[in-house]
Amino acid sequence: MNAFAEKRSLKMAKIFCVANQKGGVGKTTSAVNLAAGLAKVGQRVLLVDLDPQGNATMGSGVDKRQLELSVYDVLLESASIQEAAIFSEKCGYHVLGANRELAGAEVELVDLERRDQRLKAALEVADKNFDFVLIDCPPSLSMLTLNGLCAAHGVIVPMQCEYFALEGLTDLVNTIKQVHANLNPDLKIIGLLRVMFDPRITLQQQVSEQLKSHFGDKVFNTVIPRNVRLAEAPSYGLPGVVFDPSAKGSQAFVEFAKELVQRIPTL
Repeated sequence: MNAFAEKRSLKMAKIFCVANQKGGVGKTTSAVNLAAGLAKVGQRVLLVDLDPQGNATMGSGVDKRQLELSVYDVLLESASIQEAAIFSEKCGYHVLGANRELAGAEVELVDLERRDQRLKAALEVADKNFDFVLIDCPPSLSMLTLNGLCAAHGVIVPMQCEYFALEGLTDLVNTIKQVHANLNPDLKIIGLLRVMFDPRITLQQQVSEQLKSHFGDKVFNTVIPRNVRLAEAPSYGLPGVVFDPSAKGSQAFVEFAKELVQRIPTL
């Protein structure tokens, strides 16, 4: 199966950043499992890894050390997405991978024209081949994150229901407002995804209710539970949805994928 050869429709892909300026919130776990979940429900997916650590690449069954072309080459316009993306047979979606080389792109992009629009330009050529493009952003607000936000239609925010997570959310909302006002008028928050949720913890229930009362239908109905199998899966180079489809966390991500597909017409 090659998404580039198989143009089933000419409709544009929905391009979403998976972002949170707070680290350790399960951002990459959310990105790879949502990609796998969307693939399972019949969507054509491209996962773009914008983090030099390359965790989303490795977690999708692609060895970042073996990449001949990566997102680095795409940002510097020495390769197209068609040339650089790899189809992960195990996971059922395409991956535009990243490795340590990408850290150098920060410095190299500074002096280039359209430095924050490079990914957007590359995706405009390729996005008719996909239903969804998911961009896994680094936790910091960098030139790489800015490329992701400028390319996207919206942001999916994975967050834990904890006090400090609310603080990080405030920072991210301010960043999105600034990018929306100055660089990408299409950008908005698509929704908040509650992850690593443990209903036994009273504080998590309280924060969850706060989120729902403040953000309303911007909070996805699906909740991702704290789940050992999801945590184990990256060490096998797979999303939890592929590693153990029967796990509660994996099933929750497939439900989330279905919810996201259903929401598209209303976005």
